[in-house]
Amino acid sequence: MQYQTISQPGALGLEQNKVLRNTYMMLALTMVPTVIGALIGLSSNFSFMAQSPIMAPLLMFAVMMGMLFAVSALRNSVWGIAMLLGFTFVAGIFLGPILQHALNLSNGAQLVGMAAGGTGLIFFSLATIATVTKRDFSFMGKFLFIGLILLIVASLANLFFAIPALSLTISAIAVLLFSAYILYDVSRIINGGETNYVMATMSLYLSIYNIFIHLLSLLMAFSGDRD
Repeated sequence: MQYQTISQPGALGLEQNKVLRNTYMMLALTMVPTVIGALIGLSSNFSFMAQSPIMAPLLMFAVMMGMLFAVSALRNSVWGIAMLLGFTFVAGIFLGPILQHALNLSNGAQLVGMAAGGTGLIFFSLATIATVTKRDFSFMGKFLFIGLILLIVASLANLFFAIPALSLTISAIAVLLFSAYILYDVSRIINGGETNYVMATMSLYLSIYNIFIHLLSLLMAFSGDRD
């Protein structure tokens, strides 16, 4: 009886470490199709977005949401991995418009590098905090979900109003919100709240993806050199 009491937590800890390890490996793998997709997006023509400034983003959002549901539905099979990699490839292509806009600036390459470096620094710092402290951040779940819904609503509303100040506010809040999601998601893995590494990878990928986009938007707004 004593052996079972001791060994079960040990076995649980090993399983959680396995999920975390597989998640980080899969997360690193998702960067490959993302970069390939981004290179394709850079050479693609997104002029239709200027012609349909509202419908085009909504269509892109619908495509990504559909693929997210497919990943969730297939998460327990090898097709879930394939769909996840497919999703990250499409997400990379959808980086095309913002990367094209950034690289049209004289210091655009520097800003993209700063956004990528800042995103990496945020991820590794917060993931390390969650891993080392092993603190349970699950209490943040409801607040983060409400914040995410409000952020989506505000983003959709700004498609119609196109207020620059609101765009900057949304980007600043998004960086903070998805940074908090990294703490929350890594904590869930460590504490056994998430045992599927496909879903864990998708959650962390979305946080990294959104932090990069909104951090780049802020850098372009405040440091972009248009001369």
